[in-house]
Amino acid sequence: MGNWYLQNGKESDIVVSSRIRLARNINDIPFTKKYKNKDAIKVINKIEEILPSVGYGLKLLRMKDIDDITIMSLIEKHIISPDFAINKNEVKAIAINEDENICIMINEEDHLRIQVFSAGLELEALLNLITEIDKKLETELNYAYSEKFGFLTSCPTNVGTGLRASVMVHLPALTLTGNINKVLEVVSDFGMNIRGIYGEGTKTNGNMYQVSNKQTLGISEAEIIKNLKLITEKIIEQERIARNYLTKNSIDLEDKVYRSFGILSNCKKISSTECNKLLSDIKLGTDLGIIEELTDLKVNELEIYTRPANLQKYIGEACDEYTRDIKRAEVIKRIISE
Repeated sequence: MGNWYLQNGKESDIVVSSRIRLARNINDIPFTKKYKNKDAIKVINKIEEILPSVGYGLKLLRMKDIDDITIMSLIEKHIISPDFAINKNEVKAIAINEDENICIMINEEDHLRIQVFSAGLELEALLNLITEIDKKLETELNYAYSEKFGFLTSCPTNVGTGLRASVMVHLPALTLTGNINKVLEVVSDFGMNIRGIYGEGTKTNGNMYQVSNKQTLGISEAEIIKNLKLITEKIIEQERIARNYLTKNSIDLEDKVYRSFGILSNCKKISSTECNKLLSDIKLGTDLGIIEELTDLKVNELEIYTRPANLQKYIGEACDEYTRDIKRAEVIKRIISE
């Protein structure tokens, strides 16, 4: 239960999680677009060699040695990207700690994608942590860096700081009041990306949205974090206004969230898609104090352990989709009753 995705942080009723990622490349090794297997192996070997001096309990795992369900479970927890998981037999690896709040993807689009995670709105704390990790790595690695452009990356959109910060926000009330598109348009106009729960090219699910910075060049790391936090606070403000509006028709809202709770807690089988939709209502009801049978931490457990791969990890067995739908209903009852 020490893992960050099972905890609550600042503004956790709306901000589910925060993440900061740094893109880094090693100067004397070709970038991933042009390197060969021997270059990829060289990157992994170099990281494995210096990892003990970096600390944080990081352990190196080669992707080819990780089973498919575990890989999918890491994607579901947003610890690795879906693109990184494609063709795991390529020369790829991760350096990850036990709490899973630090994960370095090795040989993704760049040699290194250093990531740190936290529940709630914790951008400043994450910036301090990732800066500390980055400096330790930099003492051992010769980063590809330009005095004019900053850190050099495979994709030009990451050049400069190489920093992408993001928050995952839960916005059910803005959706229910029909104001979600207006808010998302304003956020986009302020230079932020709005994406689905698994990043670029993915759809929203359960009223979850990922908000991240667009600009990495000509702006400092601290400014990126300041701007994202400011936009996030505005989103929080608008979502809370919408929630206050909904509570004026409390019977309708109570009926909606308790109907979802009733289905979820009594069903005999349920798909992942339906479960996500119902959990969005239940999280809203729990955060507003309408549903007293659950705590925020139990909602976090439900959200993680009802996802297909993490469900299989939870029950300790691989199963087909139909069986998962049955097991999902059983796990929901177990978590609620604990």
